[in-house]
Amino acid sequence: MTAIRIEKLEKTYRRSFSMKSVPALRGIDLTIGGGEAFGFIGQNGAGKSTTIKILMGLIRPSGGTAQIFGVDVVDPTSRRGVGYVPENPYLQDNLTPLEILMMGVRLHRVQLPDRLQHCRHWLDRLGLANVADKQIRTFSKGMTQRVALAQALCVNPRLLVLDEPLSGLDPIGRRDVVEILSEYKRSGGTLFFTSHVLHDVERLADRFGLIHEGCLRAVQVPAELSGGREALQVRTFGEQPVDGMREDFAGRWIGEVPREELWAHLDRLRAAGHVLVEVRPTLSLEAAFLRVVRDS
Repeated sequence: MTAIRIEKLEKTYRRSFSMKSVPALRGIDLTIGGGEAFGFIGQNGAGKSTTIKILMGLIRPSGGTAQIFGVDVVDPTSRRGVGYVPENPYLQDNLTPLEILMMGVRLHRVQLPDRLQHCRHWLDRLGLANVADKQIRTFSKGMTQRVALAQALCVNPRLLVLDEPLSGLDPIGRRDVVEILSEYKRSGGTLFFTSHVLHDVERLADRFGLIHEGCLRAVQVPAELSGGREALQVRTFGEQPVDGMREDFAGRWIGEVPREELWAHLDRLRAAGHVLVEVRPTLSLEAAFLRVVRDS
């Protein structure tokens, strides 16, 4: 089943002070399967939020089409059962988190044996149980973000569309939300999200798309990041030099080793009294993105 299908999608904005048009999307084609987690990454102004706003019916495209589970996004019913969190969520600040969630399940017509218990469950999962009945106007940005995520999840979504979902969260909140989204993905839910935190994209996404200046430059799976390079970067603390390692600065070492030689290399480091800090692929998602931008 196809969750999202985008074909030749275009969006052009007209500057108010001139007749010049500014293209935001330039003929994007993208298909996301049901049960897939897809990360959408790019610089500010690259077209990520514009794509999401078209999917959510907030703006109309200038050309092309977009569908959610086979229904064109111009039809509001395409978004039934879709959880959405914008980059800067606005919630009625005179309401409480519990009221926001109860309203969400009613609007989406979610059939539940006990709506109140269901909503309190999601507030508890997002660490909001103790403020469930307090007005949102007293909340920090991070707490407001948690309420928006709880509302999106409590409608039992078949698709989650999240624009910078981890923005404003502290490290513990970021870890908790990543864990919840991972559970959602494992349960068969479809996830389409943007993030500037590329490490989170690497952890969550089955595939990711690199968008630059309104064009989708590449769509890859994490396994393709290495681009045929099977080297791993190793970082350690230690006093003794080891072949294949160079001193980054006093007491810290860094080196690259072929994947098939990793365990033997780690044995040599252990024998030399080194303490392992990190092992990671030499080509990260950040490096892949910068390479695409440079080549384009």
